[in-house]
Amino acid sequence: MAAPVARSQLTPLWRQITAKPSQSDQTPKCIVRFRPLNIPRRFNVTVKASINRNDEKIGGNNNKTAPAFHPQSILDDDEEDAASKDSLNSLPRPLSSAQFSNFVSDGSRLRVAYQGVRGAYSESAAEKAYPNCEAVPCEQFDTAFEAVERWLVDRAVLPIENSLGGSIHRNYDLLLRHRLHIVGEVKFAVRHCLLANPGVKVEDLKRVLSHPQALAQCENTLTKLGLVREAVDDTAGAAKYVSFEQLKDAGAVASSSAAAIYGLNILAEDIQDDCDNVTRFLMLAREPIIPGTDRPFKTSIVFSLEEGPGVLFKALAVFALRQINLTKIESRPLRNQPLRSSDDNSGFGKYFDYLFYVDFEASMADQKAQNALRHLKEFATFLRVLGSYPIDTTIVP
Repeated sequence: MAAPVARSQLTPLWRQITAKPSQSDQTPKCIVRFRPLNIPRRFNVTVKASINRNDEKIGGNNNKTAPAFHPQSILDDDEEDAASKDSLNSLPRPLSSAQFSNFVSDGSRLRVAYQGVRGAYSESAAEKAYPNCEAVPCEQFDTAFEAVERWLVDRAVLPIENSLGGSIHRNYDLLLRHRLHIVGEVKFAVRHCLLANPGVKVEDLKRVLSHPQALAQCENTLTKLGLVREAVDDTAGAAKYVSFEQLKDAGAVASSSAAAIYGLNILAEDIQDDCDNVTRFLMLAREPIIPGTDRPFKTSIVFSLEEGPGVLFKALAVFALRQINLTKIESRPLRNQPLRSSDDNSGFGKYFDYLFYVDFEASMADQKAQNALRHLKEFATFLRVLGSYPIDTTIVP
């Protein structure tokens, strides 16, 4: 039986298609590894971002008690505790919309926005996409889009789909709302770790904090450990909270990078239920790149259609007729559009209008791709190219 979830204060076309040509054509098994704690048997253990103050008996012998009270040792602990909190507070705060007017950069490196706080998987994806960049954390996906549009940053790297959790619908909607262009993609292998403060063992944990998708991706492991799951905004934020509050009964599911940043111990690695856990990120910019044919390219588009039998089949056939492979299709409701009554007398009242997001393997520099979109435009009510960009063929663990 699954452990309860609590909300913390702290988301073939058939073998052959015949159609009239358009005028435009002239799991490997996962192993969870637990790390032993190698903490010296001392009264006070000082680590990067938290201090372990044990007032319990130490060692395996219950007759041995903690050392006698020394006022100076308490003063030293308080100074170290303040210093550790200062180190956390010195980390860059996520950018919010309200801070746009006060945002200043040194301008020496490419500025890349991502959603979350330091240690987030999105930060690692941004650094893979743009090595040596100045990664700028943002509170929300919307904020990252706006930061690029307002020239506060040069690029944004945001997740669009996960191999286990599916599509990130919010970012599909934002792609249409904003006028940014997709200039690349990054595929990043997600490896979840169970983190806790120094001195805390697995058996000490009662609950675990993380993003809802991360908790879902580690369902089997967390259930076996009997941990209550608490959903928060992001994985790295969970690690930061556990460290800053010096929680002894709570852990976090996050990356090994988050453990290093926030001074947490890694109690277990690779705790995701499926090792094939890959997130695809989009690289966004104000201007499109010039598509080429020197390497594999992918093109992303969004379009809408009139309602009717076979209309979607007809739309997809423009690619099949030209041997263009589709890699993804996603439908989203067409917002701000009233429900329409059915034109026939079938008795059905109303139906919905949808937008279709499609990715296909072809460059817009390819004549076949240009002809396919000309053909589609003949009957689509709306069509927009979101970007034509190189395919990422690497996955960084």
